[in-house]
Amino acid sequence: MLKPLICALFVALAPITSIAGDAGTGPELVSDGDVRAVRAVVEAQVHALAVEDAAEAFSYASPAIKRRFHDAATFIEALRRAYPMLIRPASIGFFRPEAHGDSLHQAVHFRDGEGHLWRAVYELQRQPDNNWRINGCAVAADDDSTTT
Repeated sequence: MLKPLICALFVALAPITSIAGDAGTGPELVSDGDVRAVRAVVEAQVHALAVEDAAEAFSYASPAIKRRFHDAATFIEALRRAYPMLIRPASIGFFRPEAHGDSLHQAVHFRDGEGHLWRAVYELQRQPDNNWRINGCAVAADDDSTTT
């Protein structure tokens, strides 16, 4: 069962149905350039969280997420308490992102330090400056049946 998470940035702003995809509509194709750009944003935030660089991690959040959390310290503290599997994963693997309307959804397979598997689906939005920013996330326990 998917549980909405702040996933390095966002709760309640991205309803789980929009992150998981709408029934009856298929994903749209994503350009190779956007695949690389979206992955780079998620990887950069994961790295910033791993080295506890709150300001850097917060910089990848969308304006809506920044308004919700107000500052980097509040943002990273919420993540530490609620979603430790996203802070220092032992390993991560990326699926190909899917376009859903104006957003891209990037699924990421995480293995935490205790060996548990998680699947996070990040929602990213293109900003007016053409950069992608994370606007939501859902995380659920995973098993080895998925591949990246």
